[in-house]
Amino acid sequence: MTGVRLTHLGGPTVLVEVGGRRILVDPTFDAPGRRYAFGWGTSSRKLTGPAVPAADVLPVDVVLLTHDHHADNLDDAGRALLPSAGAVVTTVPGARRLGGSTRGLRPWETAELAAPGRPAIEVTATPARHGPPLSRPLAGAVVGFALRWPDQDGGVLWISGDTVLFRGLREVADRLDVGTALLHLGGVRFPVTGPVRYSMTARQAVELCRLLRPRTAIPVHYEGWSHFVQGRDAVEAEFARAPADVRERLRWLPVGEPVDLAAPTGG
Repeated sequence: MTGVRLTHLGGPTVLVEVGGRRILVDPTFDAPGRRYAFGWGTSSRKLTGPAVPAADVLPVDVVLLTHDHHADNLDDAGRALLPSAGAVVTTVPGARRLGGSTRGLRPWETAELAAPGRPAIEVTATPARHGPPLSRPLAGAVVGFALRWPDQDGGVLWISGDTVLFRGLREVADRLDVGTALLHLGGVRFPVTGPVRYSMTARQAVELCRLLRPRTAIPVHYEGWSHFVQGRDAVEAEFARAPADVRERLRWLPVGEPVDLAAPTGG
């Protein structure tokens, strides 16, 4: 059975180690303090730096980039790391912007990541919508990723990407057997657009876990930036009110510390 190790480096950035491969999700390594523009009058200040510097994360075999156009998912230091990765997989528009050998996937397209002497890893892009209906021209294209490999135990490893709960995520629940879900949360809002949400709320995460029924649901991307309005306390409070079979799926990764999925992941 192929073991899996996860290290949450802060924000959406997670190092996945499986079958001798090092897969980095959404690299963000800038120092805190700077404000970044996200377009259309929206912006956010980075409040927390990475738990581990980029130099200590290398080498990286693959970068999975849910989207390239927001600095809380790809900042300057993360962008500088991309050429050192063996492969970069992202959205189709993101691949056009990044150029080079970057591979773009549409939702439900699959790529096989092969390496000599190591198990092949199958990456399938999954739907994501970074805001309310009709928001894609404003928020841009985003994908999630489902990872499969030989001898995988208990379902795919799924990364939601920045998304609200919508029909596409219900399709994920229908089509995939999810063992571990990395859920991008935070309930993002911006003053210029009022109550509109651009990422999952804690309540939506509970509903999604009810639909997905993953073995383990791990929150990421819920802290470290000023545009997040729901942190760990809000997520824990919502899951505490959920039925036991949903509540017991929630796990927290200690930031900066490697965790084997077979071991307890409480933080």
